[in-house]
Amino acid sequence: MQVINDLLGYKNIKIYQDTDMFSFSLDSVLLPNFITLNKNIHNILDIGTGNAPIPLILSTKTKANIIGIEIQKEVSILAEKSVKLNKLENQIKIINADINEIKDEFAINSFDVIICNPPFFEINETSNLNHKEYKTIARHEVKLNIKDICVIAKKLLKNSGVLGIVHRPERLVDILKSMRENNIEPKRIRFVHPKKGENANIVLVEGVLNGKKGLKVISPLVSHLSNGDYTEEIKKYFE
Repeated sequence: MQVINDLLGYKNIKIYQDTDMFSFSLDSVLLPNFITLNKNIHNILDIGTGNAPIPLILSTKTKANIIGIEIQKEVSILAEKSVKLNKLENQIKIINADINEIKDEFAINSFDVIICNPPFFEINETSNLNHKEYKTIARHEVKLNIKDICVIAKKLLKNSGVLGIVHRPERLVDILKSMRENNIEPKRIRFVHPKKGENANIVLVEGVLNGKKGLKVISPLVSHLSNGDYTEEIKKYFE
């Protein structure tokens, strides 16, 4: 069933969701608030945009043109409806396609920022795949993996362009390795912990195409208080 909700704490932004489908999570709020943005950014690509939470949040932070690519037709329709609902058609464009199949249709070096909240789980003989295809595609690397993202970024980013990824800490080595293999220098990392004293369950990584060496590990972010409420820093992301 399709419903219209507030985009978490963003009171002036609405988003279409389907209660039967995979819902976006806090990851989609953390990444657009982590990525480096400035006035010289004109074109942003969001790979695997889902129902467009990241483009919607980015629209509150930048005037840049934003393209969201979503492989699943039903989900891309939700994204398009959300863009229209918020009257952002002049800034956000949704494309229903497999980025691996259409990457060559974009001009080389055409984006200042590429951002991705990818599937988290590798495919192997022990993978527990969901019987619903849209959930499998959202969660497992059946259509897109870390290497794919970095290869695409190398091709489509402008020199010194930025790639931002949100993932799970256990995949950090894979991310850094793939970035380096594609001339994307890791520059910023931030670990996110569900509660104080607990291990990190999210990592945010930013790399720069042809960037100089020099990695900064930013102070850790705690997302929830002991009672389950968001911390003050997380709440600020919703203002």
